[in-house]
Amino acid sequence: MIFKKDNLRLGLVIGLLGPILGLVVVYFIKFPSYRFKEFLDYFMHDNRLITSIGSLSLLSNVIFFTIYVNTQRDNTAKGIFVITLFYGIGILLLKLFN
Repeated sequence: MIFKKDNLRLGLVIGLLGPILGLVVVYFIKFPSYRFKEFLDYFMHDNRLITSIGSLSLLSNVIFFTIYVNTQRDNTAKGIFVITLFYGIGILLLKLFN
């Protein structure tokens, strides 16, 4: 099972896919009447949404990170953490330059 491996590359992949999964979940729960492309455009150009939806999408990485830290799979947790930092910085820069 995927939660039993301890691999930095696996952590990087999970870290990349987690926020995308979180973004899709937010889309289906809060914005089902929009088409996905419209939702992304709205997300990218509204500073309030960048903060709130960006934070919610990163929450999925927090869940994965917690699972891997609690099961002593530190290399995978490191990968998730590094990618989460990159996403966080990207969201901050998007908010600042929007």
